[in-house]
Amino acid sequence: MKHAFLKTISPLLLSGALAIPAVSAFAESYIPSPEVLESRRQFADDRFGIFLHWGIYSMFGQGEWYLNYGPDAKEYSKAAKGFYPAEFNAKEWVSAIKDAGAKYICFTSRHHDGFSMFDTAQSDYDIMDATPFRRDILKELADECQKQGIALHLYYSHIDWTRDDYPQGRTGHDTGRDPSKADWDSYYGFMNRQLTELLTNYGPIRAIWFDGWWDHDEDATPFDWQLPAQYEMIHRLQPSCMVANNHHQTPFPGEDIQIFERDLPGENTAGLSGQEVSRLPLETCNTMNGMWGYKIKDQNYKDTKTLIQYLVKAAGMGANLLLNIGPQPSGELPATALSRLKEMGEWLQANGETIYATEAGPFPAQSWGTSTKKGDRLFLHVMTPETDAIVIPENVKIKKAKEFISGKPLKTAKAGRHDVVLLPELPDSRDFIIECEI
Repeated sequence: MKHAFLKTISPLLLSGALAIPAVSAFAESYIPSPEVLESRRQFADDRFGIFLHWGIYSMFGQGEWYLNYGPDAKEYSKAAKGFYPAEFNAKEWVSAIKDAGAKYICFTSRHHDGFSMFDTAQSDYDIMDATPFRRDILKELADECQKQGIALHLYYSHIDWTRDDYPQGRTGHDTGRDPSKADWDSYYGFMNRQLTELLTNYGPIRAIWFDGWWDHDEDATPFDWQLPAQYEMIHRLQPSCMVANNHHQTPFPGEDIQIFERDLPGENTAGLSGQEVSRLPLETCNTMNGMWGYKIKDQNYKDTKTLIQYLVKAAGMGANLLLNIGPQPSGELPATALSRLKEMGEWLQANGETIYATEAGPFPAQSWGTSTKKGDRLFLHVMTPETDAIVIPENVKIKKAKEFISGKPLKTAKAGRHDVVLLPELPDSRDFIIECEI
């Protein structure tokens, strides 16, 4: 995740010995497979997922970027010897997330600190070899996701602040690495071998979620990440696996999801999502409190009303919400996060029909709220009513309207070329939903 201050495969490919051009035939002619197209459809129907930022950085309680701010990588790595998340229970995690109404999980398999939260043969710096816990957390999580019908996405960092062979970028300058030992072919091969493990040993993975492209300033120091061959490898290993990249640019060839960090599509309040909105499935990722990884002082959790309304606004733009939780070093999900999940789940249990498998509304968000659409059913999500009537943009004609929950008919009227839905006396709700036939 970018920090706010930065506003069947060829053995040669796996070894990193083969120099692969920046643009390949794949990049120019990428046509999603039928399997990927089906994954895109399922993903777009889901609308709600949970992001889990978890690694040995949780032990410091300073967020996932702690290593970037001065600790020596060798000293930092010693924390792994004390990482024993005794309370980790994959079944409890997945159950809580499923009960919240989320349809998928995105888990940080390896973050910028280089520690692998899975069993890898490419390094001893992983959950199985470097910690006394010696349980493959990802395997347990993947198995439980399959049991409970939750799709699994895997975050994977293109950056590594601990390996000498990763070419120095804009971050991780004070971790004690030796820039003279940078070796892109070596590092590229390492990543591809790890990705092959992830896509071979953990069952169906619906998406690989990359992060870190922004570490090299493309204007000042052009850098070839060799993404086309890496993307092609992923699609070959699991034909239904989608590729996403949190690069804050217009999507590159070979990508299947467009990500907006800390913003809804088309907005750029955080300064990280100014790119044009594509026709790919859309996802906005945001935090439940302030940080991605666990920070002991960060108890600034958004209230349930705010979270529900953010989910609704995303759906109104045809986008998913990937809502983040930073698990504690003990392996527990924070109590406040669990409380928010429970309340969101209760709301979605009653109102999920207006969110899941819907399209963006036929008009932009209005001052009173937004809309979602399913066939000839239009759902008006009234979150901030200003008057006792909702004026519909003139390109939409209302046949009839009713309260979504109660089914009680609502009166409609005309105001010039606009249809108007007359509101009853509204309760103090997070989202008053009107179902219209159009």
